[in-house]
Amino acid sequence: TTDPATGLAPDRWPTPSFASIAATGFALTAYPLGVARGWISREQARTRVLATLRFFHAAPQGPEPAGKAGHKGFFYHFLDMRTGARFDRCELSTVDTALLLAGMLYCCSWFDGSDTQEAEIRRVAEIICARVDWRWAQVRPPSIGHGWHPESGFIEADWKGYNEAMLVYLLALGSPSYAVEPDAWAAWTSTYGRSWGSEYGQTYLRFPPLFGHQFTHCWVDFRGLQDGYMRSRGLDYFENSRRATYAQQAYAIANPEGWAGYGRDIWGVTACDGPLDIEREFGGKPRRFISYAGRGMGGALAHDDGTIAPYGAGSSLPFAPEIVVPALAAMRARHGAHIHGRYGFFAFNQSFTFAELKLTHGRVVPGFGWVDTDWLGIEQGPLLAMLANHRDEAVWKTMRANATLARGLKRAGFSGGWLG
Repeated sequence: TTDPATGLAPDRWPTPSFASIAATGFALTAYPLGVARGWISREQARTRVLATLRFFHAAPQGPEPAGKAGHKGFFYHFLDMRTGARFDRCELSTVDTALLLAGMLYCCSWFDGSDTQEAEIRRVAEIICARVDWRWAQVRPPSIGHGWHPESGFIEADWKGYNEAMLVYLLALGSPSYAVEPDAWAAWTSTYGRSWGSEYGQTYLRFPPLFGHQFTHCWVDFRGLQDGYMRSRGLDYFENSRRATYAQQAYAIANPEGWAGYGRDIWGVTACDGPLDIEREFGGKPRRFISYAGRGMGGALAHDDGTIAPYGAGSSLPFAPEIVVPALAAMRARHGAHIHGRYGFFAFNQSFTFAELKLTHGRVVPGFGWVDTDWLGIEQGPLLAMLANHRDEAVWKTMRANATLARGLKRAGFSGGWLG
C-alpha cells in the first residue's frame, strides 16, 4: 500500500488516506523483516528503502505553511500521499519524526553490505537523522516540545510524564549534530510523578494506553538496561512493560465498566479507531462512545469505551508470551470471521450494536458489534516488529549496533544489559 516512488505509507487502508510519517517509519522497519522471513528479496527491500530515504532527503523544508514536508529537519505528522507536502494544517511532530527516524536508523544498521545502494542507504539515513535540530524543539528547556505549526508557532506542551516519548529523548540525546544535554532525560523522568503506583495486582510506571509501553521497545531492547529512575525502583523498562501487560489482562478480567466481551483472553485497550463520538445507553446507563482516541485501561477518564485493539495485546508478545499468545489465538478463533482479514486484526467493540447510526469508521455486524474496516499503519507496524523481536530479536539485535541509539542511551544514564 506504500507509494513506490516516495515510500510514503498511508495512515490507513483501504480508506483513501494521507501518509503518516510514523507509519512510514514502521514500514521501513518491516522491509528487512520481510527479507528475513523470505517474503521479499533483499533487492526489493533495498529499492523500497532507498526510494523512501531519497524522498525525505530531497523533500522541501522551510517555515512556509504550504508546499513543505518539514522544517528544521523535522517532518509534518501527515503528508499528502501524492505530493509529499504537508497535509492540511497538521503539526510538525517531534514524536512522529522520532518514529520515522527509528525506522531509518534500523535500515542504516541492517543494510551493511558493500553494494553501492546499501552504502547510499547508510549515507542518506545518517544525513537525514543528523539534520534534525532537536535543540530548536526545546522551547522550554531542557524539555522537548510536542511540535510546531507555521501559523501559530510551537505547541504549548512538552513531553512530560511516562509515555511513548522515550524515543524522542533518546534520539535527541544521541544526535551527532544537535544533541540535547543529559539534563533533558533527568527532566523527563522527574515528571513521572504519580505515574508510579499499584493497580490490578501490579506495581509499575503506569500509562493507560498499552502503546506507550510498546513503541520505543520496538527498536530498543531494554532488558537489563537501567537509568537512574529504574535503578531506584529495582527494575527495568522491559519488566515495567511486562507488568503493564499483566495489569491490562487483569483489568479486562475485572471489567469494572461492564463492557461486553472483555475477559482473560480478550483484552488490549490502546490507541485505535472507534465507532463514533456519541452517547448511548448500554448496560442500563448512558455510555460515551468515541472515534479515534488514545484509549487506555481505567474507564471513561482513560477513554475506555469497550473497544479492543488486538495489536495492543499482540505488541506485548516479547514481554508476556504466556498470556499474549492465548489472547491472539482466542481472538482469532472466536471472532476471526469478523475481525481478521488480509492484513491481520481489526479493532472491535462488542458493546456497540447501534446499526442505525452513521459511523465515523467501520461497520456494525449484526449479533456481534462494531468492527473497524481499516488497518492502521501504527497498529500493524509495532505488531510486526514485536512479533519479530519475540521470534529472534530481529530488530533489537540490529539496533544494538546503532551508534546513535547507543549514544543516546548512555547520555541518558543507562547502563547494564547489552550496553555493558
